Amino acid sequence: MISLANSSSATNAAAVAASTTATSGTATGSSGSSTTMTQTDFLQLLTAQLKYQTPSNPADPTQLTQEFAAISEVSGIDKLNTQVGSIQSGTAASQIGQAAGLVGKQVAVAGDTITPDASGNGSAVFNLGVAAQSATVSIVSPTGAVAGTVNLGSLAAGQQSFSWDGGTAGTQYTYSVAAVDAAGAPVTVTPYSVYTVQGVNVSGATQTLNVQGSAVPLPVSSVQTVLGASS
Repeated sequence: MISLANSSSATNAAAVAASTTATSGTATGSSGSSTTMTQTDFLQLLTAQLKYQTPSNPADPTQLTQEFAAISEVSGIDKLNTQVGSIQSGTAASQIGQAAGLVGKQVAVAGDTITPDASGNGSAVFNLGVAAQSATVSIVSPTGAVAGTVNLGSLAAGQQSFSWDGGTAGTQYTYSVAAVDAAGAPVTVTPYSVYTVQGVNVSGATQTLNVQGSAVPLPVSSVQTVLGASS
């Protein structure tokens, strides 16, 4: 015959073990799979521990303090997760609004292409490492032939742009910039391709832009410079 004290002691031991498991945030079932324990489950186990403790073997005050601290920690984590979720939602909405604001504008991305519009006009942007005494742009057709040149003269360091009106609509040309400084030394040039934004895709994990002159959407993150409204 099992005594009441022994039964209570066994129940108390089980409650302590379950409560200790709850402190770690997980409980393991008979199948071996791990499931997350909620704050409500934690409180129920702690209540059972206090209810079934025996006078001769009371719950350890230090352990109770740790468990109450764990309750506060769980509650704080729940609140923090809610706040982070709200921030992420707000950030996503802000990013969509910013991307939508690019429609109709010209953006520069890494590249060295020029795609003329219906009138045969094209433009591009490049960056000069230092000031250039002279700079000349060479434009090459898809066949490899030189389609035109643009003499830009002396330019300051930083972002520069040029336009060209000798192209064929829809044809993608490449360009290169040859620049030298006052001492005749070559200047470092970083080229960019310019596209007009026609639409924004926000359904995928990464926001992309539909642009004129490219069949492949451009990631919003690839935009180096926003030039303004297209002419």
